[in-house]
Amino acid sequence: MKSDVMPSIVQMEPNVLRQLVAEVQETVATDVDLAKENKSSFGIVDLWNIRRNRRATGGRIRKSTIITGIGY
Repeated sequence: MKSDVMPSIVQMEPNVLRQLVAEVQETVATDVDLAKENKSSFGIVDLWNIRRNRRATGGRIRKSTIITGIGY
């Protein structure tokens, strides 16, 4: 088993530590014009059609077996 263990305390210079923990003042962007959200053209009707088409397609795939006339 490996007995070489890395120390769990990271040592760094005080000025680097100060720079990492320094508080950054945040400002609110006032000059940004947010566009009105566009409504999605994808709705419940589209979901219903996808579900209906999937059922129809799945049925056709399962029923499209080759019938040879032997053993069916």
